[in-house]
Amino acid sequence: MNQSDSHATRQATVRLISEKAATGKVAEIYQDIMDTKEIPFVPNICKALANHPDHLELCWTQLKSIMKPGVIDGLTKEIIALEVSVTNRLQLLY
Repeated sequence: MNQSDSHATRQATVRLISEKAATGKVAEIYQDIMDTKEIPFVPNICKALANHPDHLELCWTQLKSIMKPGVIDGLTKEIIALEVSVTNRLQLLY
């Protein structure tokens, strides 16, 4: 079995916490994600991390800091992140 075949047959083992199911800290972080990124949804990687709210908070805080405009603008950083995820076939990012 080649690598692409093994990826096609894998099943998710982590439950994704939907926006509607989110409460408390997770709901607040989800709203911050959508507001900050100006998108109407929460990326799946965040929904997976929401099973452990403290991890979601840590990852989002770090990502938000890394992705804020600086020497490289935010849009360019998003494009780079998207290209890396496509190159590495990481479907959870978006």
